[in-house]
Amino acid sequence: MFSFKNIKQILSIILTCLVLFFAAKGIIWLSKRLEENQILKQVIKRLSADSRIAEVLVTQSAFNEETGKIETTIKFLEYDSKGSPLKPRYFMFQGNIIQFQALVIRFQDKLVQAGDKLKGKSAYVFLRVFMLDDKNTQMFNISEINQIPEGYKIQGIENEFERNLWAEFWAYALDPKVRQRSMIKNAQIEAPGSMFLPGTIYTLKIEHDGGIRIDAEPIPEILKGEAV
Repeated sequence: MFSFKNIKQILSIILTCLVLFFAAKGIIWLSKRLEENQILKQVIKRLSADSRIAEVLVTQSAFNEETGKIETTIKFLEYDSKGSPLKPRYFMFQGNIIQFQALVIRFQDKLVQAGDKLKGKSAYVFLRVFMLDDKNTQMFNISEINQIPEGYKIQGIENEFERNLWAEFWAYALDPKVRQRSMIKNAQIEAPGSMFLPGTIYTLKIEHDGGIRIDAEPIPEILKGEAV
């Protein structure tokens, strides 16, 4: 026969169990929310991240009295997917408002959110660098459509797999049906530009969920006047 004391002990045990149960449930809920918050931060970081893809520097700028224009020579230094520089290229223009034409392929947001190794950020290929000036427009090729872009080709070998790989890349970019099957959001030609002036480093960046933009900042004081 249960006494009042036994009933009180049982109720105390039940109450303690309930407290522990709800405490554990609260900890699990809090842990889940913290995990979701961390995941959300990573998703936002991936969607808003960008990568440096090229840098531009004005190596020569002089006013030509005969043409009445500023002759501008730029150094174009492109970086590969690992951040290593490719061979620099130099272009000279009769003017200083210069644009870079590029093919940009954007992948679906869920691939960017997940940090997919191959499609976790927008893909791009520089095509041309140019300056619009009516009939005197100047243009230089950087890469040819349907070809392996210069600087990306594996040197010293002729590889069928490599050619097929780039053929697929151009198909992704140019064929809407292929794009749809490959979870590509869109592919388009972009031509960001700027007025290029001496004493400034121009950095071209690819936004992981977007296109190409140009950031500008002054050359560090310690490098001014130095041939480096």
